[in-house]
Amino acid sequence: MKNAMMSVAEARARIEAGAVLVIAGSEEALSSLPKGRWIGGTSVYFVTETGGRTDRENVFVTEIEAAEDARPVLYRGEDLPSLTMGRYDNGLSIILIPAFSKAHEAFAIRGAEFPGLFDQPLMGWITGIHLDDLGDVTPKVFDGAKGEMHEDGAMLLHVKLPAGEVADLDILNLFEPDMSADEITFGETGFGAKTAMVNGQEVDFAAYLVEKGIDTRCPLVANFAGAMVNVSFQAVDPAAGVSFYAPVIEGMTYHIASTPGDYASEFAARAQGDGTRELSCNCILNYIYGELESKTTGGFTGPATFGEIAYMLLNQTMVRVNLRAAEAAQVA
Repeated sequence: MKNAMMSVAEARARIEAGAVLVIAGSEEALSSLPKGRWIGGTSVYFVTETGGRTDRENVFVTEIEAAEDARPVLYRGEDLPSLTMGRYDNGLSIILIPAFSKAHEAFAIRGAEFPGLFDQPLMGWITGIHLDDLGDVTPKVFDGAKGEMHEDGAMLLHVKLPAGEVADLDILNLFEPDMSADEITFGETGFGAKTAMVNGQEVDFAAYLVEKGIDTRCPLVANFAGAMVNVSFQAVDPAAGVSFYAPVIEGMTYHIASTPGDYASEFAARAQGDGTRELSCNCILNYIYGELESKTTGGFTGPATFGEIAYMLLNQTMVRVNLRAAEAAQVA
Protein backbone atom coordinates (compact mmCIF):
# COMPACT_ATOMS: atom_id res chain seq x y z
CA MET A 1 0.00 0.00 0.00
CA LYS A 2 1.05 3.59 -0.55
CA ASN A 3 -0.35 6.71 1.14
CA ALA A 4 -0.22 10.29 -0.03
CA MET A 5 -2.00 13.60 0.36
CA MET A 6 -2.78 14.62 -3.21
CA SER A 7 -4.36 17.37 -5.21
CA VAL A 8 -7.55 16.45 -7.04
CA ALA A 9 -5.58 16.50 -10.30
CA GLU A 10 -3.03 14.02 -8.92
CA ALA A 11 -5.77 11.71 -7.64
CA ARG A 12 -7.53 11.91 -11.00
CA ALA A 13 -4.35 10.76 -12.72
CA ARG A 14 -4.05 7.70 -10.45
CA ILE A 15 -7.71 6.81 -11.09
CA GLU A 16 -7.28 7.13 -14.84
CA ALA A 17 -4.18 4.90 -14.59
CA GLY A 18 -6.43 2.13 -13.22
CA ALA A 19 -5.12 2.12 -9.64
CA VAL A 20 -7.17 0.58 -6.82
CA LEU A 21 -7.73 3.41 -4.36
CA VAL A 22 -9.40 4.39 -1.09
CA ILE A 23 -9.86 8.16 -0.96
CA ALA A 24 -10.89 10.57 1.82
CA GLY A 25 -11.74 14.21 1.20
CA SER A 26 -14.42 16.86 1.20
CA GLU A 27 -17.65 16.26 -0.70
CA GLU A 28 -16.61 18.90 -3.24
CA ALA A 29 -13.21 17.31 -3.87
CA LEU A 30 -14.55 13.75 -4.15
CA SER A 31 -17.37 14.84 -6.44
CA SER A 32 -14.86 16.10 -8.99
CA LEU A 33 -13.10 12.73 -9.42
CA PRO A 34 -13.71 10.46 -12.46
CA LYS A 35 -15.04 6.92 -12.44
CA GLY A 36 -12.63 4.12 -11.62
CA ARG A 37 -11.64 1.43 -9.17
CA TRP A 38 -12.03 3.46 -6.02
CA ILE A 39 -14.30 4.21 -3.09
CA GLY A 40 -14.34 7.40 -1.07
CA GLY A 41 -15.66 8.92 2.11
CA THR A 42 -15.99 12.47 3.34
CA SER A 43 -13.53 13.90 5.85
CA VAL A 44 -11.65 17.18 6.06
CA TYR A 45 -9.40 16.25 8.98
CA PHE A 46 -6.18 14.38 8.29
CA VAL A 47 -2.98 13.26 9.97
CA THR A 48 -0.22 13.70 7.41
CA GLU A 49 3.56 13.23 7.41
CA THR A 50 3.91 16.84 8.54
CA GLY A 51 1.18 16.63 11.18
CA GLY A 52 -2.56 17.01 11.57
CA ARG A 53 -4.33 19.39 9.22
CA THR A 54 -7.77 20.49 8.10
CA ASP A 55 -8.07 20.49 4.31
CA ARG A 56 -11.15 20.90 2.12
CA GLU A 57 -9.28 21.06 -1.21
CA ASN A 58 -6.93 18.07 -1.31
CA VAL A 59 -7.61 14.38 -0.80
CA PHE A 60 -5.91 11.58 1.13
CA VAL A 61 -5.26 8.60 -1.14
CA THR A 62 -4.28 5.04 -0.26
CA GLU A 63 -3.26 2.97 -3.27
CA ILE A 64 -3.52 -0.81 -2.83
CA GLU A 65 -0.70 -1.71 -5.19
CA ALA A 66 -0.89 -5.46 -4.51
CA ALA A 67 -4.56 -5.75 -5.53
CA GLU A 68 -5.08 -8.32 -8.28
CA ASP A 69 -8.70 -7.22 -8.65
CA ALA A 70 -11.23 -5.06 -6.81
CA ARG A 71 -14.94 -4.37 -6.90
CA PRO A 72 -16.81 -1.52 -5.17
CA VAL A 73 -20.25 -2.54 -3.88
CA LEU A 74 -22.89 -0.52 -2.00
CA TYR A 75 -24.99 -2.38 0.58
CA ARG A 76 -27.99 -0.77 2.26
CA GLY A 77 -31.37 -1.54 3.74
CA GLU A 78 -32.15 -5.24 3.72
CA ASP A 79 -28.91 -5.93 1.80
CA LEU A 80 -26.68 -4.64 4.61
CA PRO A 81 -26.26 -8.00 6.43
CA SER A 82 -24.97 -9.52 3.17
CA LEU A 83 -21.96 -7.18 2.96
CA THR A 84 -19.57 -10.11 3.33
CA MET A 85 -21.02 -11.99 0.39
CA GLY A 86 -19.06 -10.16 -2.33
CA ARG A 87 -15.60 -11.00 -1.01
CA TYR A 88 -12.79 -12.75 -2.81
CA ASP A 89 -11.50 -16.05 -1.39
CA ASN A 90 -8.18 -14.44 -0.45
CA GLY A 91 -8.94 -10.83 0.18
CA LEU A 92 -9.54 -7.74 2.23
CA SER A 93 -12.64 -5.58 2.45
CA ILE A 94 -12.58 -1.83 3.10
CA ILE A 95 -15.85 -0.41 4.45
CA LEU A 96 -17.03 3.23 4.64
CA ILE A 97 -20.35 4.25 6.25
CA PRO A 98 -21.75 7.79 6.60
CA ALA A 99 -22.06 9.05 10.17
CA PHE A 100 -25.59 9.43 11.56
CA SER A 101 -27.07 7.28 8.77
CA LYS A 102 -29.41 4.30 9.16
CA ALA A 103 -26.56 2.04 8.04
CA HIS A 104 -24.32 3.48 10.78
CA GLU A 105 -26.86 2.57 13.45
CA ALA A 106 -27.66 -0.85 11.98
CA PHE A 107 -24.02 -1.85 11.59
CA ALA A 108 -23.12 -0.61 15.06
CA ILE A 109 -25.90 -2.54 16.79
CA ARG A 110 -26.24 -5.69 14.66
CA GLY A 111 -23.01 -5.89 12.65
CA ALA A 112 -21.44 -8.58 14.82
CA GLU A 113 -24.34 -10.84 13.85
CA PHE A 114 -23.78 -10.51 10.08
CA PRO A 115 -22.88 -13.87 8.50
CA GLY A 116 -19.13 -14.41 8.10
CA LEU A 117 -18.21 -10.98 9.45
CA PHE A 118 -15.11 -12.21 11.30
CA ASP A 119 -13.95 -14.70 8.65
CA GLN A 120 -11.85 -12.20 6.68
CA PRO A 121 -10.30 -8.80 7.53
CA LEU A 122 -12.82 -5.95 7.41
CA MET A 123 -11.42 -2.46 8.01
CA GLY A 124 -12.74 1.03 7.47
CA TRP A 125 -14.34 4.05 9.06
CA ILE A 126 -17.39 6.20 9.60
CA THR A 127 -17.23 9.17 7.25
CA GLY A 128 -17.63 12.67 8.61
CA ILE A 129 -17.75 16.40 7.88
CA HIS A 130 -16.23 19.60 9.21
CA LEU A 131 -17.52 20.06 12.75
CA ASP A 132 -18.72 23.57 11.87
CA ASP A 133 -21.11 21.94 9.35
CA LEU A 134 -22.88 19.65 11.82
CA GLY A 135 -26.63 19.88 11.27
CA ASP A 136 -26.24 21.52 7.86
CA VAL A 137 -24.31 18.92 5.83
CA THR A 138 -24.51 15.13 5.83
CA PRO A 139 -21.47 12.82 5.58
CA LYS A 140 -21.21 10.89 2.30
CA VAL A 141 -19.69 7.81 0.70
CA PHE A 142 -18.72 7.52 -2.97
CA ASP A 143 -18.95 4.62 -5.41
CA GLY A 144 -16.10 5.40 -7.77
CA ALA A 145 -17.06 2.65 -10.21
CA LYS A 146 -20.48 4.17 -10.85
CA GLY A 147 -19.66 7.79 -10.12
CA GLU A 148 -22.35 7.94 -7.43
CA MET A 149 -22.56 9.67 -4.05
CA HIS A 150 -24.66 8.32 -1.17
CA GLU A 151 -25.61 9.58 2.28
CA ASP A 152 -26.70 6.15 3.51
CA GLY A 153 -25.45 2.59 3.10
CA ALA A 154 -22.17 0.74 3.56
CA MET A 155 -19.73 1.32 0.69
CA LEU A 156 -17.32 -1.59 0.39
CA LEU A 157 -14.25 -2.20 -1.71
CA HIS A 158 -13.64 -5.93 -1.94
CA VAL A 159 -9.98 -6.48 -2.82
CA LYS A 160 -8.43 -9.66 -4.23
CA LEU A 161 -4.96 -10.29 -2.81
CA PRO A 162 -2.17 -12.31 -4.44
CA ALA A 163 -1.70 -15.91 -3.32
CA GLY A 164 0.60 -15.98 -0.30
CA GLU A 165 -0.34 -12.49 0.92
CA VAL A 166 -2.75 -11.73 3.71
CA ALA A 167 -4.13 -8.61 5.38
CA ASP A 168 -3.01 -7.96 8.96
CA LEU A 169 -5.47 -5.83 10.94
CA ASP A 170 -4.53 -4.06 14.15
CA ILE A 171 -6.13 -1.69 16.68
CA LEU A 172 -4.28 0.93 18.71
CA ASN A 173 -6.29 1.96 21.75
CA LEU A 174 -4.74 4.31 24.29
CA PHE A 175 -7.49 3.74 26.83
CA GLU A 176 -7.69 1.22 29.65
CA PRO A 177 -10.62 0.87 32.03
CA ASP A 178 -10.09 2.31 35.48
CA MET A 179 -10.89 -0.86 37.42
CA SER A 180 -11.09 1.12 40.66
CA ALA A 181 -13.95 3.18 39.21
CA ASP A 182 -17.64 2.33 39.39
CA GLU A 183 -19.09 -0.60 37.44
CA ILE A 184 -21.65 0.65 34.92
CA THR A 185 -24.23 -1.41 33.01
CA PHE A 186 -27.18 -0.51 30.81
CA GLY A 187 -30.63 -2.03 30.44
CA GLU A 188 -30.85 -1.49 26.69
CA THR A 189 -28.51 -1.54 23.71
CA GLY A 190 -28.36 1.81 21.92
CA PHE A 191 -26.67 5.12 21.16
CA GLY A 192 -28.18 6.81 24.20
CA ALA A 193 -29.18 6.22 27.81
CA LYS A 194 -31.20 8.13 30.37
CA THR A 195 -30.50 5.69 33.17
CA ALA A 196 -27.75 3.23 34.06
CA MET A 197 -26.97 0.74 36.79
CA VAL A 198 -23.96 1.96 38.77
CA ASN A 199 -22.63 -0.65 41.18
CA GLY A 200 -26.05 -2.29 41.00
CA GLN A 201 -28.06 0.87 41.70
CA GLU A 202 -30.15 2.61 39.03
CA VAL A 203 -29.19 6.26 38.51
CA ASP A 204 -29.99 9.16 36.20
CA PHE A 205 -26.87 8.76 34.08
CA ALA A 206 -26.47 12.40 33.03
CA ALA A 207 -26.85 13.57 36.63
CA TYR A 208 -24.36 10.92 37.77
CA LEU A 209 -21.72 12.10 35.29
CA VAL A 210 -22.17 15.72 36.35
CA GLU A 211 -22.20 15.00 40.09
CA LYS A 212 -19.08 12.84 39.86
CA GLY A 213 -17.28 15.40 37.67
CA ILE A 214 -16.51 12.72 35.07
CA ASP A 215 -14.20 13.86 32.27
CA THR A 216 -16.24 12.74 29.24
CA ARG A 217 -13.19 13.04 27.00
CA CYS A 218 -12.39 9.63 28.48
CA PRO A 219 -14.74 6.97 27.06
CA LEU A 220 -16.53 4.07 28.64
CA VAL A 221 -14.46 0.90 28.16
CA ALA A 222 -15.59 -2.73 28.16
CA ASN A 223 -13.63 -5.95 27.79
CA PHE A 224 -14.82 -7.88 24.72
CA ALA A 225 -13.06 -11.26 24.91
CA GLY A 226 -9.77 -9.59 25.81
CA ALA A 227 -10.12 -6.59 23.50
CA MET A 228 -10.74 -3.22 25.12
CA VAL A 229 -13.58 -1.52 23.23
CA ASN A 230 -14.44 2.15 23.78
CA VAL A 231 -17.80 3.92 23.71
CA SER A 232 -17.26 7.67 23.44
CA PHE A 233 -19.52 10.33 24.89
CA GLN A 234 -21.24 12.62 22.38
CA ALA A 235 -23.38 14.78 24.66
CA VAL A 236 -24.64 14.96 28.24
CA ASP A 237 -28.05 16.60 28.54
CA PRO A 238 -29.90 16.70 31.89
CA ALA A 239 -33.25 16.49 30.09
CA ALA A 240 -32.51 14.23 27.11
CA GLY A 241 -29.92 11.99 28.76
CA VAL A 242 -26.53 10.85 27.50
CA SER A 243 -25.74 10.17 23.83
CA PHE A 244 -22.79 8.14 22.52
CA TYR A 245 -20.82 7.77 19.28
CA ALA A 246 -21.21 3.99 19.44
CA PRO A 247 -23.87 1.88 21.13
CA VAL A 248 -23.62 0.64 24.68
CA ILE A 249 -24.50 -3.04 24.92
CA GLU A 250 -27.18 -4.33 27.27
CA GLY A 251 -25.68 -6.22 30.22
CA MET A 252 -22.05 -5.41 29.34
CA THR A 253 -19.94 -4.05 32.21
CA TYR A 254 -18.24 -0.70 31.54
CA HIS A 255 -15.77 1.45 33.43
CA ILE A 256 -14.73 5.02 32.77
CA ALA A 257 -11.29 4.98 31.13
CA SER A 258 -8.14 6.19 32.81
CA THR A 259 -6.63 9.38 31.39
CA PRO A 260 -4.04 8.33 28.75
CA GLY A 261 -1.71 11.31 29.15
CA ASP A 262 -0.50 13.24 26.12
CA TYR A 263 -2.23 11.81 23.03
CA ALA A 264 0.40 12.66 20.44
CA SER A 265 3.28 11.41 22.57
CA GLU A 266 1.43 8.20 23.49
CA PHE A 267 0.51 7.42 19.89
CA ALA A 268 4.06 8.06 18.73
CA ALA A 269 5.42 5.76 21.43
CA ARG A 270 3.01 2.90 20.72
CA ALA A 271 2.61 3.10 16.95
CA GLN A 272 5.20 0.72 15.55
CA GLY A 273 5.68 -0.22 11.89
CA ASP A 274 5.85 1.58 8.57
CA GLY A 275 2.81 3.82 8.72
CA THR A 276 3.47 5.16 5.23
CA ARG A 277 2.55 1.76 3.77
CA GLU A 278 -0.46 0.87 5.91
CA LEU A 279 -4.05 1.98 5.50
CA SER A 280 -5.04 3.64 8.76
CA CYS A 281 -7.54 6.02 10.31
CA ASN A 282 -7.66 7.84 13.64
CA CYS A 283 -10.69 9.02 15.58
CA ILE A 284 -11.76 12.66 15.30
CA LEU A 285 -12.01 12.76 19.11
CA ASN A 286 -8.35 11.80 19.43
CA TYR A 287 -7.60 14.52 16.88
CA ILE A 288 -9.52 17.16 18.85
CA TYR A 289 -8.81 16.15 22.46
CA GLY A 290 -5.18 15.41 21.65
CA GLU A 291 -4.81 18.72 19.79
CA LEU A 292 -3.21 16.84 16.90
CA GLU A 293 -3.33 19.78 14.51
CA SER A 294 0.29 20.08 13.30
CA LYS A 295 1.31 17.08 15.45
CA THR A 296 2.37 13.67 14.12
CA THR A 297 1.39 10.27 15.52
CA GLY A 298 4.31 7.92 15.05
CA GLY A 299 4.42 8.13 11.25
CA PHE A 300 0.89 6.82 10.72
CA THR A 301 -1.12 8.94 8.32
CA GLY A 302 -4.76 8.94 7.26
CA PRO A 303 -8.13 10.58 7.79
CA ALA A 304 -9.54 11.53 11.17
CA THR A 305 -12.94 9.85 11.25
CA PHE A 306 -16.25 9.78 13.11
CA GLY A 307 -15.74 6.11 14.04
CA GLU A 308 -13.36 3.32 13.16
CA ILE A 309 -14.19 -0.17 11.96
CA ALA A 310 -12.12 -3.27 12.66
CA TYR A 311 -14.81 -5.90 12.07
CA MET A 312 -17.05 -3.89 14.44
CA LEU A 313 -17.57 -0.21 15.18
CA LEU A 314 -14.98 1.36 17.48
CA ASN A 315 -14.40 4.80 19.03
CA GLN A 316 -11.31 6.78 20.02
CA THR A 317 -8.93 4.29 18.44
CA MET A 318 -6.53 4.10 15.53
CA VAL A 319 -7.18 1.19 13.17
CA ARG A 320 -4.60 0.07 10.63
CA VAL A 321 -4.16 -2.72 8.10
CA ASN A 322 -1.15 -3.81 6.11
CA LEU A 323 -0.30 -6.63 3.71
CA ARG A 324 2.35 -9.22 4.37
CA ALA A 325 3.40 -12.72 3.43
CA ALA A 326 1.17 -15.37 4.98
CA GLU A 327 4.12 -17.02 6.74
CA ALA A 328 5.16 -13.71 8.31
CA ALA A 329 1.61 -13.09 9.50
CA GLN A 330 1.50 -16.51 11.15
CA VAL A 331 4.81 -15.92 12.94
CA ALA A 332 3.70 -12.46 14.11
